[in-house]
Amino acid sequence: MNSKISKIIHEVRSLFILVIIVLTLKVTIFELYIVPTGSMENTIMTGDFLAGNRFVYGMRTPDWIGIPYTDVGFDIPSIKFPSFREPKRGDVIIFKFPRDTKQKYVKRCVAEPGDTLEVNNKLIYINGEPYPLPVNGKFIMSPISSNYTQQDIFLGDQGNKDYFKPLRMPMKGDQIAVSPDNTKLLLHLMLLDGHELKLVNGQDEYPFTMVSPDELYRRKGKMSVYAPYYPQGGLLVPWSNTFPKGQFLMDGKPIGNLDYYTVEQDYYWAMGDNRDDSLDSRYWGFVPKAHILGEALFSYFSLNLKTWIPRFNRIGTIIQ
Repeated sequence: MNSKISKIIHEVRSLFILVIIVLTLKVTIFELYIVPTGSMENTIMTGDFLAGNRFVYGMRTPDWIGIPYTDVGFDIPSIKFPSFREPKRGDVIIFKFPRDTKQKYVKRCVAEPGDTLEVNNKLIYINGEPYPLPVNGKFIMSPISSNYTQQDIFLGDQGNKDYFKPLRMPMKGDQIAVSPDNTKLLLHLMLLDGHELKLVNGQDEYPFTMVSPDELYRRKGKMSVYAPYYPQGGLLVPWSNTFPKGQFLMDGKPIGNLDYYTVEQDYYWAMGDNRDDSLDSRYWGFVPKAHILGEALFSYFSLNLKTWIPRFNRIGTIIQ
């Protein structure tokens, strides 16, 4: 009887050690991602199971411990190891979604820190030069008029997804003037750089967050403490078109006292290869370097999510 119990304990311990090893590899060397949308078609198909390389951009130790696919857990200090190289244009990157870091996105990096990006008649231009559509990229719709402004586009005044006005990618050390014209840009960068922001009006305080109420609703089915815009003591998001009256504070100090803000990390621009069906940087903005988890390498499995039949021809497909 004792031998049976000892054997069970031994097997459970072995299984536990195996799980720890697998999870350690996943959060340090390999990044695994299941593609839920068609934003990267036909480079990556909906239902592809991707393996990514965490090592190339600098291996990181876990920064959160908890129950997978839930918010139950807690943050822990993380260490980043030196990278072999930096993300570059053309890389297919896996990253934490800036407006809900519990979600992971996969897109193509199309602009690096310091680059100026423009979209004209659907075509991307980097520093004034055409950026070619990837081999398996595609357009599925006619262009929107250049005179039409999409209200949900990044910063609100950049045009639309097919005619996006020139925008420079921030890089570490850039100094951006503090002025009303730069309010949304500055709020985004300060939050993504990790600063605490709030708007204060008398006794009322409105903290800022990068977590989108729409994303929270999609993931958890509730609106939390947001909305409709800013209830007393509620949260604000930097892409709002209106803010309460008051004074902006960064880490408790008035932003208006600054002449400029110094950017603290590099930023990238990510877009889907399926340019007409991609919720990407044109809508939510920059990808901070700290959010990039790894480079997508290959599809280790693929499943047609409509029929639930495996796509065996996709297994082993190298992502280019």
